[in-house]
Amino acid sequence: MTSHLLAPLDLAFWNIESDRHPMHLGALGVFGAHSPTAGAHAADLLAARAAAVPGLRLRIRDVWQPFAFGGAAREPDPDFDPLNHVRLHAPTADFHAVAGRLMERPLERGRPPWEAHVLPGEDGMSFAVLFKFHHALADGLRALKLAAGVLDPMDLPERAPRAIEPPRGLLPDVRKLPGLVPGLVKGALSDVGRALDIGASLARSTLGMRPASALTSAPSGTRRTAGVVFDIDDVHRVRKSAGGTVNDVLIAVVAGALRRWLEERGDCTKGVAPRALIPVSRRRPRTAHPQGNRLSGYLIRLPVDEPDPFGRLHTVRTAMLRNKDAGPNRGAGAVALLADHVPALGHRLGGPLVGQAARLWFDILVTSVPLPGLGLRLGGHELREVYPLAPLAPGQSLAVAISTYRGRVHYGLVADAQAVPDLDRFAHAVSAEVSTLLAACEA
Repeated sequence: MTSHLLAPLDLAFWNIESDRHPMHLGALGVFGAHSPTAGAHAADLLAARAAAVPGLRLRIRDVWQPFAFGGAAREPDPDFDPLNHVRLHAPTADFHAVAGRLMERPLERGRPPWEAHVLPGEDGMSFAVLFKFHHALADGLRALKLAAGVLDPMDLPERAPRAIEPPRGLLPDVRKLPGLVPGLVKGALSDVGRALDIGASLARSTLGMRPASALTSAPSGTRRTAGVVFDIDDVHRVRKSAGGTVNDVLIAVVAGALRRWLEERGDCTKGVAPRALIPVSRRRPRTAHPQGNRLSGYLIRLPVDEPDPFGRLHTVRTAMLRNKDAGPNRGAGAVALLADHVPALGHRLGGPLVGQAARLWFDILVTSVPLPGLGLRLGGHELREVYPLAPLAPGQSLAVAISTYRGRVHYGLVADAQAVPDLDRFAHAVSAEVSTLLAACEA
């Protein structure tokens, strides 16, 4: 039975988790239905196909061996039963209301950490599937690949086969260690310099303008989700009129929505500029060991206090250009890269403290999740909408994940249900901000 060590960042997510702060990500897909029984048929298909996807059979176990003491590894679960992971629910008229309650439940850690919840629509004309994957099992891109393995097959062009590397054991070749020492020392000194640079940037990021109080709260462990969808052509229209990238526009929409939402609540927006973490995927090389996620990010202040919509977009664009010029290996947003240099036992012992420190690092997560341009189906039923759902860090009340699918932008919103009981109003504010930007283009 082959085991593969978790990469440091995956191990960090595994140890940060608590009952009130599950570290799984999700995606809520809404499908058109041909009959009221489509949801039940979809659940049967998911259970039947899951057994044939190797990545869905992997559980995570603790490792107490030299060079990995206190770590964890992925390995096949000999008792894997897809019926423990695929669940059919009662019909509902509100997919997001059910998804919110399901997102607050941690995944069972003794089994492969994923679930698929099928939610039939009361109208019989649609059903939804909520996929949940622990971040230690799969990040956004790998989770997409795992989910695609249980959807209907797609006709794709054949790719040339790649050479298969022999699996590596848990321990490195001790005979090679002496020759590696000079490089390790040089790398360690470089890492110290990078850590000091990141630490100084993080300290600077805490100074100055304040976050919105609505974005920080005592954790309740509850979750609420909502979604917003609009045409990508609207984003391109704004981009061509005001400049910037598609991503700049999508981030500026969040800033404007926060301003609108806070003002509707009666909260003051003067001097409010919450720190937004914009994750940047840094895939580990195929030759790296262990394999897994490697994440950096950009940290920017959202110009919530700026009244002009194009002014907000200009501020976001300038901040993103500054981050890109510096690169994803520097600045406060690159804190996650330091996970590579913490020993496994340090992740295990320090995980809870690191989780609590997230509120010192950023105030809101705004992340993009890639999706294929091809249409996806399940049991012949077309996937019409898909809302990515990000984990919520301890002490934070709102996370925003964004995907573009078949010409439409989908915002998936996750909030602490007690801190943000009016998440639907924030969703409306996102839609209103897009309309405001379009109106500004025509003015």
